[in-house]
Amino acid sequence: MISLALHIIALADAAPTAIPLSVENGGELRSSGSLWQKLDRIAAGSDFLRRDVLHTPGSAHGLNCYVFEGPHGGGEPIPIACFAGIHGDEPAGPLAIVKFTEALVRDPSIAEGYHLFLYPICNPGGFDAGSRFSVSRKDLNREFWKNSQEPEVVLLEKEIQQQAFHGLVSLHSDDTSDGLYGFVRGAVLARSLLTPALNAAEKSLPRNRDHIIDGFPAENGIISQCYDGILTSPPKLENTPFELILETPQHASLEKQVDAFVAALLSILTEYRKFIAFAADL
Repeated sequence: MISLALHIIALADAAPTAIPLSVENGGELRSSGSLWQKLDRIAAGSDFLRRDVLHTPGSAHGLNCYVFEGPHGGGEPIPIACFAGIHGDEPAGPLAIVKFTEALVRDPSIAEGYHLFLYPICNPGGFDAGSRFSVSRKDLNREFWKNSQEPEVVLLEKEIQQQAFHGLVSLHSDDTSDGLYGFVRGAVLARSLLTPALNAAEKSLPRNRDHIIDGFPAENGIISQCYDGILTSPPKLENTPFELILETPQHASLEKQVDAFVAALLSILTEYRKFIAFAADL
């Protein structure tokens, strides 16, 4: 079995002390504890979804993660990772992963040929505090591949190195943007995946088509540069995975942000499957 993880500073069973978080149609997800409980209930009703737990030796810190092993697709399963909640004040991503897993359980064929590694809350301390930052007051999305000692970063870096993902997708919300946009990194096909993903998400929210977004040059809501230290694959990999960062406008309806993320994730699975099939025919 493939092991994977999502860091939580308090154990998943601990009593939550969070600022309430809600979606119009999912208000019961008010803390990391209730979110884990919801995902555990979903996993209990599925032969494809499980929770994996990993602990750092000698530490109380642990990773809590959900793996969806789709039906066999005829070849080796394709590992794709999705990360959310690296900024604790952006609840749309974690809630979207819950809704996404519900869709997968209803129709497992969506994930045929995939092993999906879902990290719903990469910064549980910040999530429960409603804060962008970790409990040590660090922006974890500026700490990757810098020899950081932040436990969340150490554990996620280890997972990324060990699992050899074909693709990494990160979910964020931007409080300075009025529309959807995304960053692309890594494999050349990343842009080919992001364009239809944004098209699918636009059914819920408008796209940001400004020429400058978040300080970077942009074209039709797509940015090819990014900040240093963000959650990505290791530098100088021989086989670079595709890497997408999806951003929703944080001031928009939380429900619409969740729907936009789910539509984008479903699109990415569909489009990457087409790419794999095309490559196999070459």
